[in-house]
Amino acid sequence: MKTIVICSGGLDSVTLAHKVAQEATLSRLVSFDYGQRHAKELTFAARCADRLRVPHDIVDLRAVGALLSGSSLTSDAVAVPDGHYAEETMRITVVPNRNAIMLTIAFGIASAQGAEAVAAAVHGGDHFIYPDCRPGFCEAFATMQSHALEGMGPIAFQTPYVHQSKADIAGEGARLAVPFAETWSCYKGGEVHCGRCGTCVERREAFHMAGVEDPTDYADPDYWVSAVADARARGLGSRGEG
Repeated sequence: MKTIVICSGGLDSVTLAHKVAQEATLSRLVSFDYGQRHAKELTFAARCADRLRVPHDIVDLRAVGALLSGSSLTSDAVAVPDGHYAEETMRITVVPNRNAIMLTIAFGIASAQGAEAVAAAVHGGDHFIYPDCRPGFCEAFATMQSHALEGMGPIAFQTPYVHQSKADIAGEGARLAVPFAETWSCYKGGEVHCGRCGTCVERREAFHMAGVEDPTDYADPDYWVSAVADARARGLGSRGEG
């Protein structure tokens, strides 16, 4: 099946790109620049496309992102919080309707390019914070697109990780020989992964739970232990166990 993968350059989407490249026909990667402070992730998406020898499109949504204010990912005035994703403070990382906007564009590209599927790496751990990563959203979006593109050929919406944890993805990435050092997760977008923001904590925890060596260079490589322990002590659970 000729498939387009939405690729941010992060661990999840790069693993998905490698999975599709092995199991189907990966036709291209599509990334989005929405003015995110960690826009360096796009460099890692480009490296993935080069590695897998497929075209790579970066869609410029910076003007749209500027209107989606209030998120720590799109506003320099709002700091990216430290801690576990189960913390209420992490809701400040939500960019309203981000996935819905990106997916709509990706499906349009798929239709124009004659692709048969669009794949996204939403996973079980995303459900707590991000409503447009949940199974209900994915199912409803697929239905909406079937109506929007009626008569133009069916395009499947593939979300193979939607009921899996990030640890599951790390395990699959290891099996697929994904070069994890060539992925970027940190929301702060510094020289190295900070080790303290929610996505760094989640990434570090996922490798630990999967029993996979983490090659990532973190500014604070041990912070995740206390962040996870604090969240569990308050009964918040683990975002990595979706």
